[in-house]
Amino acid sequence: MSAESQTAQDVVVKTPKPAPSTAGSGPADERSLGARIAGRVSGGVLQVALIVVALFWLMPTIGLLLSSLRTPTDMSASGWWTVFSEPSKLTFHSYQNLLENSSITDSLVNSLLITVPATLLVVVIGSLAGYAFAWMQFPGRDWWFVGVVGLLVVPVQVALLPIAKLFGSIGIFGSIIGVIVFHVGFGLPFAIFLLRNFFAEIPVSLLEAARLDGAGELRLFFRVVMPLGGPAIASLGIFQFLWVWNDMLVALIFSDADSQPITVALQTQVRQFGSNVDILAPGAFISMVIPLAVFFAFQRQFVSGVMAGAVK
Repeated sequence: MSAESQTAQDVVVKTPKPAPSTAGSGPADERSLGARIAGRVSGGVLQVALIVVALFWLMPTIGLLLSSLRTPTDMSASGWWTVFSEPSKLTFHSYQNLLENSSITDSLVNSLLITVPATLLVVVIGSLAGYAFAWMQFPGRDWWFVGVVGLLVVPVQVALLPIAKLFGSIGIFGSIIGVIVFHVGFGLPFAIFLLRNFFAEIPVSLLEAARLDGAGELRLFFRVVMPLGGPAIASLGIFQFLWVWNDMLVALIFSDADSQPITVALQTQVRQFGSNVDILAPGAFISMVIPLAVFFAFQRQFVSGVMAGAVK
C-alpha cells in the first residue's frame, strides 16, 4: 500500500451513529394534560357528551309535547315521563279542544297578522335605510346614523306610556295596527345598524361597475346589494320574527280582546282557569313550534349571516 493511500485512510472521518430517539421520554417533550384530554375526547366520547347535553336541553320541550298529548286526568295523576310505560294513553284530544277554543285560534291568527307585517316592514325599511347610510351621500348622514345608534339604548319601558297616549289620540290604540307600528319603530334601529355595517363590506368596485353599466340606485339595490346581503337579511328576519312572536309586554298593553296574540291569550287562560292544562299545554307547544319552524327554514342563511365578516 502506498503512503498516499495510507494517509487518506487515516484522515477518513467516521460518521457517528445517531443516538436513539428519546422523544416523549423527557418531561420537556411530553404533551400537556389538556392536549391528552382533548385527544381522548375528540372522538366518540365527545359526540356522546354533546348528545347527552342536547337531550337535557330538549327535555322541557319533549315534556311539553308529551304533556300536550295526555288527558288532564293523567297529567294530574302522574308526571309526563310515565308515558313511556303507557304509550297507549297518548291522545290528540287536547289539540281538538284547542281548535274548538275560539279565543286561542283567533289569537294565533292575530299573532301571524302582527308578526309577519312587522317583520317584513322592518326588513324592507331597514334594508333601504342601511344601503342609504352605507353608500349614498346626503347632508348629515353621519349624524343621522349616530342618532339611529343612540336609539338602540332606549328601553321599551320608557316609551310605553307616551306612545300609548299618542296611539290613543290617533285612534289606533288597542288594534293590531298599533302593535305593528310599535314593533316596527323599535325594530328599525337595530335593523339599520346591522344592515348598514353588512352593506358597507360590499366591494366598491362592484357597485361602480354596476353604475357604469347604467344601473340606478334602486336597480343597484335590488339587483346587486339585496342578493349579496341575503344572509344578513335572513338573520335580521329571524331575529325580528322571534322577538315579535314571543313578545307579551307590548301586546299586553297595546292590544285588546279582539287583537291579542297567542302570548296574551295563554296568559289569560292561566289567569282565568289556573289549571286549564288541556288548553295551555298544546297552545304553548304550538306557540313554540312556529318560530322554531321559521328558524330551521332559514337556518343556513342565519349561520352565513352570523359568520359574515369573520373570515376574510
